[in-house]
Amino acid sequence: MFAKLESHNPGGSIKDRSALEMLRERIRDGRLVPGRSVVVESSSGNLGIGLAQVCGYYGIRFICVVDPRTNRHNIAVMRALGAQVEEVTDVDPATGEYLPVRIRRVRELVATIDHAYCPDQYSNPLNPKAHHTTVQEIVRALPEVDYLFCATSSCGTLRGCAEYIRTHQLPVTIVAVDALGSAIFGPAVGWRMLPGHGASVRPQLYGSDLADVVVRVDDVDAIAACRRLAAREAILVGGSSGAVVAGLEQIRDQIRPGATCAMVFPDRGERYLDTIYDDDWVMTYFGDVSHLWNKPDVQVAPC
Repeated sequence: MFAKLESHNPGGSIKDRSALEMLRERIRDGRLVPGRSVVVESSSGNLGIGLAQVCGYYGIRFICVVDPRTNRHNIAVMRALGAQVEEVTDVDPATGEYLPVRIRRVRELVATIDHAYCPDQYSNPLNPKAHHTTVQEIVRALPEVDYLFCATSSCGTLRGCAEYIRTHQLPVTIVAVDALGSAIFGPAVGWRMLPGHGASVRPQLYGSDLADVVVRVDDVDAIAACRRLAAREAILVGGSSGAVVAGLEQIRDQIRPGATCAMVFPDRGERYLDTIYDDDWVMTYFGDVSHLWNKPDVQVAPC
């Protein structure tokens, strides 16, 4: 088992790739003009940081629409990078989720602000295109990969990896790891506390043929995997990374002995110190689940 640590990107997450690809192409074709254009996007945090970096570098105003579940640390980082952050507080009456409200607010801002542009990570084909390099780096480090595990949210990473693997006819089984409370690969079962993993609305980048195997993981198992990784491997990661490990554990009996498994860990864990890694927070929302952190685990090698 090998983990690709996307936390080493400049903004600390895999979303740096999407942010750069989506904006750089629009700057090249003239749709975004530094000093005049305004980028408006919805984000649970990591993409917002990536966009804030790119917009700051090119001198483009950036407005990020977030909700109360967005990590406060992420909001602080976005603002430090010059972003304007707007938080919606109402939930969508039909779904009980914040995402539809965030998306509606983005559309309102784009319609009322001169020279505004929304990258729309949920449907923009440049989002998955950015992740062709993700797979290239994996196969360069691991010439023989049998399984690739990806968490899902906008489906950008999953679609990009799948496109590259199928185009180059690589013998890799693609495993999508979704949140149990997500609506991407089936009806949401329960609620989600971990931002950035799963989605309340199926993204346009979704495709039923993207994954060979789909595994759904609940928040408790994702948190437990994060805590075990920190304790046993000294790897501090976010909730979607823990979900990927928990997903692999779910199907480990289906994986042939000797197979090489690569997992994409989307971000770092420092942004979750007051949630996933805080005993009081975990106790408040999930009860005493510390026994799950002590279950036998597998060894992971970072790459």
